[in-house]
Parts: sequence; C-alpha cells; structure tokens
Amino acid sequence: MLEGILIGLNTAFTPINLMMVLIGCFAGTFIGMLPGLGPVSAIALMIPITYGLDPASGLILIAGVYYGAVFGGSTSAILINAPGVSGAVATAFDGYPMAQSGHAGKALAIAAYSSFAGGTIGAVLLLLFVPFLASISLSFQSSEYFALMVFGCTAVAAFSGEGQVLKAILMTLVGLMLATIGEDPSGAQRLTFGNPDLSDGISFLLLSMATFALAEALSVVLKGKSKSNQNESQQLAKVNFNSLKLTRREVNEIAAPVGRSSLLGFLVGILPGAGATIASFLGYGMERNLASDDQKKQFGKGSAIGLAAPETANNAASTGSFVPLLTLGIPGSATTAIMLGALLSYGVQPGPRLFIDNPTVFWSVIVSMYVGNVILLVLNLPLIPYIARLLQVPGQFLTPIILFLSLMGVYLVSFNPAELSIMLVVGVVALMFRILDYPLAPMLLGFILGGMLEDNLRRALLIWDGTYDFLWQRPITASILLVTVATLLIPSFMNLYKRIARQVSQ
Repeated sequence: MLEGILIGLNTAFTPINLMMVLIGCFAGTFIGMLPGLGPVSAIALMIPITYGLDPASGLILIAGVYYGAVFGGSTSAILINAPGVSGAVATAFDGYPMAQSGHAGKALAIAAYSSFAGGTIGAVLLLLFVPFLASISLSFQSSEYFALMVFGCTAVAAFSGEGQVLKAILMTLVGLMLATIGEDPSGAQRLTFGNPDLSDGISFLLLSMATFALAEALSVVLKGKSKSNQNESQQLAKVNFNSLKLTRREVNEIAAPVGRSSLLGFLVGILPGAGATIASFLGYGMERNLASDDQKKQFGKGSAIGLAAPETANNAASTGSFVPLLTLGIPGSATTAIMLGALLSYGVQPGPRLFIDNPTVFWSVIVSMYVGNVILLVLNLPLIPYIARLLQVPGQFLTPIILFLSLMGVYLVSFNPAELSIMLVVGVVALMFRILDYPLAPMLLGFILGGMLEDNLRRALLIWDGTYDFLWQRPITASILLVTVATLLIPSFMNLYKRIARQVSQ
C-alpha cells in the first residue's frame, strides 16, 4: 500500500495532473450550480476532451468534474432553493432558510467546510481500506439493499415537525406511489393512463425542481408585490456578505455531526446503487434523530447541523462510490457508469486487478481526490461573498430567473415539452401541500427509495423462490431490520417516558 501511495503522489502532483484537477474542479463547480446540469452532464461534456490524455490524467480530470459538481450543487440549493444536483436536495432544507434569514455567506461557508471535511475523510478512508471495503460491497445482496431502503424510510420522522408524523408518513406514501408510475421491471405499464409521456415515469430532477424551485417561485408570486418587496428589503438589510467565519460554538455544534455523516455517507457510497442522494437524506435524518430537543426545533428553519450533515454525507458518498467502480468494475450510479465507459475507452479494465495491472491509474485517482478537495475549498471560499450577492437581485427579476433555470434544467435533460406541463402540475400540487402545511421532503424520500425498494424486493423474492425467509435467514438483512424497528420505536418510548415523567413531577 505504501508503494502504491507513493506512485499516486508522484503521478497526481505532476504539473499536468495538477492542472487537470484544477480545471475539473473549476468546471464541475460552476456546472453543478446550474439546475439540471449535474455530474452526468458535466462528465459527458468532458469525456471528448480527455481522449488526447493518458488514462491517469483523463480520469483525474473526470473525477475532478464529478466532485466539483457535487460540491457546487449546494450553491443554487442554498441561494434560490433550486438544487443543482439531486444530492443537494437535503442541503436546501436548512440552507435556504438560513440564507433567507440573512446568513447566506455563513450558509455557503458551512456547506464549503462540510463538503471539504466529507470529501477529505472519504478520501482517507478510501486510501486505507480499499480492499476491505470491496469485500463489504460484495457481501451486500438484494435482500440487504431492500432492508437498507426500508431503513431509509424511517428517516421520515426527521422531516416532520412536532405533531406532523402522520402527515410525513402520508407524503412518503405519495412519493412511493409516484415512483411506481411508468414501466415496472417486467415491462408492464403502470399508472400512465395511456399517456406515452409517462411511460418512462417521472424523473427525480423534475420532481425536485417542481417541489422546491417552482413551488417557491409560485409562492412568492402569491404573496403579492408589496409583501415581497417588504420581505426583500428586510432580507437584504440583514445579509452579511463577509460573514464567513464560524464561531467556536458553531464549530463545536457541527463537528460531531460532520464526523458521523462522513462515515455514514462513505459507507452508503460504497454500496452500488445507493449514491450521494440517499446518503444525504440518511445523514440529515440521523442527525435530526440524534439532536437535542432544542436543536430539533431549529431543523427546517436554518439549522447549522441540518445544513452540514447532508452536505458532508453526499461528498463522502461521492468518494465512496469509487470503491465499487475501481475495485469491482461495478458502476453504482449513472455518473460512475459514464466513468466506467471512459475507463474502458482508455483500454483500462476496472476490477480486482486494477491496482496490480494499472497502479498508476488506481492510486493517482485516489490521491487526486484529496488534492481536489483542497482546491475546491481554496476556489470557493473567496468567491462566496460574490456568489451571495445573487440575493441582491430584486424579487421581480429573481423569480423569473428561478423559473427559467428550473424549467430549462428539466427540458435540457429530456428535450420533451410534455415534461414542462407535468412539472407545472406537480409544482401547483406541491404549492397546495405547502399551504396545507404538509412536508414535501418525505415525498422526495419516498420517491427516491421507491424504485430501488421494489427492484430489490423482486430480486430477493426471485432468489428465495417467492418466500420471505430472507428477512430472518440473512444475518445482515435481519440486523438492518432490527435497527429499523429500534429506530421507529425508541423515539415513541422516549416521548412516552417524558410524558409520564412530567405527570409524575406535577
């Protein structure tokens, strides 16, 4: 391993490869800020440029674009409630309220520090435990993935306010139902009502843009011009563009959540098919459940923990996703699938022998991840005061910009005008849910987990001849389900205990 690290250092720190990391991070960051143009689009744009490079330099450039896009996706989520990438959706839950309360600079700074910490810890873990982590990734089968998706659904409690658990559960069910629209794994059409535009289902980008950016823009329009201008002037008066320094209390508050979310995000990232989006939701849910009663009240209103946890988890997961790609040749997401295609086009076969047959490629990519995180932090921190000035744009101009970016982001992915009509319908329905005080995050969580939950349940039943014996005969599956039950029951018992204690004290 030491010899491999030295090979990686020698390769990653050559001038050409340092330049590749810089270009990749810079391009990825700005592409990630634009709604709809996430890591997949960014990497697809960069692949033709890499054909003239050697495999190590080409993959370093592509990897830089990848985590640069993940890093930059939080910016639009925080400033205009339009997540640039799906992994930044959970970042908007507290990042946007923090920016609206006049702390846009601090919100962007927390996101930058958390992203750096998650990516750095993930790179170190990747460097130290690659062979061991590959064996863990192989040990997970369909039954374990099904149990993991069920566990992910327990995070619904984290997205519900006091007395809103039933509403959150109902919204999760809505998300699960939306995930069934389109073709099922056997090819049969479901809930399309004869509309061919629904045959491929609803895309996550469309749903997230409609429920956040579009619903927010429509909400501003409904509030009326005078109220909007009044709120805008109050907001601009409170924004401190140079407030990037965190207080000691804020650092102490987010330190432990950043550490936990880094580990959780990395472990989720090494599982093929899980990805940064699920990691960010799980990170947010875990910290919401672990928070004190006073801290829980701040979630959804601009909590530093609620911003740091998902941003840390999605960057750590992005690093972890390289484990199955490099060691097993298994792409865990659409992004890593494109990377796999790029590797094969270079004549490099990823898999267990990659660090033996092509140690330069293997170790240089891993070492460049840490270098990339340093570059991202150095690039983004000086730009934060200027990026935050987006909030100075008057509301009558900013709202059309948000509408344009969200609509064009969805259209440029599919080039299907019908997607815009569907998005408008979903946006109006989402606005109605907001007015009725129904949380929208559980719907997105249910939608994300719905497809993978169904697919893995089908495969598990196929393997086990249609029986549910895998629920208790697979030790890892049974363990995850026990943790799920405990996660659901412990908060109820704690609330019951507090109620009894109050009655006794009275």
